[in-house]
Amino acid sequence: MSAAMFLAMLTLFAAGVPIAIAIGLASALGIALFSHLPLLLVAQQLYIAVDKWPLVAVPFFILAGNLMEAGGISARLVDFAKAIVGGVQGGLAATCVLTCMIFAAISGSSVATTFAIGAILVPALLQHGYPRPFATALQAASAELGVIVPPSIPLILYGVSAEVSVGELFVAGIGPGLLIAGALMVLVLIWCRLRGYGRRDGVGRLGLVAATRRAGLALLMPAIVIGGIYGGMFTPTEASVVAVFYALVVGLLVYRDLRPRDLPAILRRSVLSSSVIMFIIATAGLFNFLITRAGVPAAIGDWITGHFTDRATFLLGVNAFLFMIGMFVETSASIIVLAPILAPLAGHFGVDPVQFGTIMVVNLALGMVTPPFGVNLFAACAVGEISLDRVVVWLLPFVAVVLACLMVVTYVPEISLTLRDLLYR
Repeated sequence: MSAAMFLAMLTLFAAGVPIAIAIGLASALGIALFSHLPLLLVAQQLYIAVDKWPLVAVPFFILAGNLMEAGGISARLVDFAKAIVGGVQGGLAATCVLTCMIFAAISGSSVATTFAIGAILVPALLQHGYPRPFATALQAASAELGVIVPPSIPLILYGVSAEVSVGELFVAGIGPGLLIAGALMVLVLIWCRLRGYGRRDGVGRLGLVAATRRAGLALLMPAIVIGGIYGGMFTPTEASVVAVFYALVVGLLVYRDLRPRDLPAILRRSVLSSSVIMFIIATAGLFNFLITRAGVPAAIGDWITGHFTDRATFLLGVNAFLFMIGMFVETSASIIVLAPILAPLAGHFGVDPVQFGTIMVVNLALGMVTPPFGVNLFAACAVGEISLDRVVVWLLPFVAVVLACLMVVTYVPEISLTLRDLLYR
């Protein structure tokens, strides 16, 4: 049954069938044709997969990101980041990375980060003489921080799937997020210096005091959300509701860039995005139940333990596997299907499950910017109004830098675990 399900799922992927439908159809066909299980099991397992309290955070963080985009918060974050790093050659490109990191600390979504920040910074980069392919590739790579810096929707999904504390995962994501953001900023500053880009990046830049005052309430939002989680004031799920309420109040009553008539469209967009993710979670939960019942995780575990003899080679092999999977399968589905299989194996080799969560999310986040199914890449191309084939070559240095950071996160566990151990141990 398992082989038929995998074959059916891959065939449907290749035919362009949406991921959630492909996984659900493959699972239903496996039950109907290759087992004696009742089809009623489909509805039961779909419900069980989404009947988890931490998943409530997913739609609320998506809504918070959309409210920030419409409420003027993202524009003020751009001005603040530009005031910090925009005064040097290549500073506007570095501003893109820094703003995406700050925005990611509120929205939890890389696609939301791409549209919210890219809509402002890609035109600004073009206006300052940056090549369109460079601006688009930069935005796609920087928005990847949206799923690494907490609060992160993929980290929530990993926590639910692998039964790991979401709060600990959020703390562990800070180190890798800062490492990748810093590495990308160094890359773009060197690249701009060598190519002569961004010599006029300081034009129109606000002073740091003025930009901080203008963006004060926007900057307070991640402090409230993240600080509240780590301070024990509320759970990550409750924090998502706080983020929505804060974005709504600031956008409507303080900045007044958000108007009541904008809310129906924002809610509709948020519902659609949330529905897609929850549908994937539900069908992947059904798929995972069936392959677990068929003994696939145990078989994979036996194969891995038989072919990898130590922690270092196991992590290298898993990273290569996840990188390939991330290029073809959506991140949320990959995490929900693979985390219950791989996390126990990582524990067998002495890898902390929290650190393995950061490894898995950083690796699969690369799939969001690599063809053929890189959702961030497609979103950035839409914002930059450019075809995918013109961007791919410009994207390679960014992918190489993130891969190097992934190796550091993989083999230097302190990057992920030092802050976690200080707060939770």
